[in-house]
Amino acid sequence: MNKQQEKVLVAALCGLVIAAAGAFAVQPAMAAGYQVDQVAQVTGVAQWDKLNVRKWPASYSQKIAAFAPGSHVWVERCIEAQTGSDWCLVGQHHVTGWVNSRYLSAVPDWGH
Repeated sequence: MNKQQEKVLVAALCGLVIAAAGAFAVQPAMAAGYQVDQVAQVTGVAQWDKLNVRKWPASYSQKIAAFAPGSHVWVERCIEAQTGSDWCLVGQHHVTGWVNSRYLSAVPDWGH
């Protein structure tokens, strides 16, 4: 393989990587009617398990923490994925990260 062929191959591979990344892109929006700027509770997680908190809104992203079932978190914002699950950016004490929105339930009238 000569230098010109190597350049074409590298350019083609870069194009494939960019196209694949675009397929996983998410658009900022409200996630399926979920309310933001409020407290939510971790639900739908087995009592022996924990909800993984991710660095970015994707299941393959680095795990940075985990919340126990029943934990309360502050929901900062949510995004609606074009395909797959909706994600919410949540915080609790010194932990801020992304969780799958299906494991959150709004806590009505928190603190009232």
